[in-house]
Amino acid sequence: MPDVMPCPAGQPLEQPLDQPVKRAGRWALLRRLPLRQILCLLPLLVVGYWVVRHRSLIGSGARQMFTANPYWLLTAVATTGLGWVAVSFARQGTVLERLPARRLFATQFAAGAANHLLPSGIGASAVNIRFMTGCGLPPARSSAALALYFLAEATTRVGLLVVLLLVFPRALRLGPLLPESVSGMVVAGAVVAAGALVAGVALIGPVRRIVVRFLRTAMADARSLHMRPSRALALWGGSLAFPLLQAAGLVAVALALELEVRPAHVMLAYLAATAVAAVVPSPGGIGSVDAALVIALVAAGAPVEAATSTVLAYRFITVWLPLIPGALVLGGLVRSKIV
Repeated sequence: MPDVMPCPAGQPLEQPLDQPVKRAGRWALLRRLPLRQILCLLPLLVVGYWVVRHRSLIGSGARQMFTANPYWLLTAVATTGLGWVAVSFARQGTVLERLPARRLFATQFAAGAANHLLPSGIGASAVNIRFMTGCGLPPARSSAALALYFLAEATTRVGLLVVLLLVFPRALRLGPLLPESVSGMVVAGAVVAAGALVAGVALIGPVRRIVVRFLRTAMADARSLHMRPSRALALWGGSLAFPLLQAAGLVAVALALELEVRPAHVMLAYLAATAVAAVVPSPGGIGSVDAALVIALVAAGAPVEAATSTVLAYRFITVWLPLIPGALVLGGLVRSKIV
């Protein structure tokens, strides 16, 4: 009696032999697909979807600009462009190796588009890590450079906010807008979240080892960088200039629309709003930053309608106007294997 397993009814005997052949055929078909070309078009397709979805906001922001002072609007456009230059200097200051300047600037411009596709700056972070690893930096050092940039940028932003609050302590009147019960809940939620994060890092062994290893790498790189005055100046100078230029852009839009709020108070409102909106993870801060900016400008003394018009025009210049060109640059960088 031959040792042959019976074949299930309705199933051909040669099927087990055909399955590997079919799988190989599928893999060969996948290998023939122009995956890199598809990845190049993907940012543009996603941006197109975002533009269609938020077309009412884009249209409102564009209409506000027809009645504004064009010279101040051009100033806002210039400060937006200079902001990418400042970020490029700050990114260069996070590593000892010299990064190619033109590619670094193009990467920051493209990262702005990627940042509006994923929440909490994940898109921009991924683009910058890919760029730095493509320049020869190990993944651990690329991640440490990214963390150092975030630390420097947050430190300078909060420092500017504290200075302006000390100089203009009564610039923001949040009492009528934010009841004490709500502010207490926000503070309590922040404390609970910070405690949960610290407890998770301390109690979970694998996470603790990863964090400790990462911090050692980051501290070693930070010490080496601060022994190079040019790198330290690029890091802290770029990190300081970036929020100042962003705030100056909002001031320029406010002057273009004749918003009756002092420029220093507008800058304070911008820094306070972006600090609060950073807690809410949304792609490019769409929604969270817009609402926080309107509330901050109203707290600084602006009427609700004028504050809304100013924010819409500002976000049109800084977000929607460079979005499609940034997506095109991102596709070109992917195609050229720079990121």
